[in-house]
Amino acid sequence: MYEVTKINDITEGGVRKASFRTSAVVCSEQIDIEMEGETIRRVQYTKGCHGNTQGLARLCEGRKAGDVIARLEGIDCKGRGTSCPDQLARALRQLL
Repeated sequence: MYEVTKINDITEGGVRKASFRTSAVVCSEQIDIEMEGETIRRVQYTKGCHGNTQGLARLCEGRKAGDVIARLEGIDCKGRGTSCPDQLARALRQLL
């Protein structure tokens, strides 16, 4: 019900670029992720609380996807059963 949907997943020059449509219950609509191996290079949200998603994205850059999943998975926003951080964790889990 709260899963993200992969809409794009390509690898160019050793960098994996994937895009995910988020659950309709969160404010963001899409998450774009770039990874090199298991390290997150870049995260960008479409829509959502701009300052929060920008801050979240920057905090994830340079970190191992598994570490980010462990910290963000299960975060709930206003009783919705998921959140923008949880959606990122779900997307990263699909990439690992």
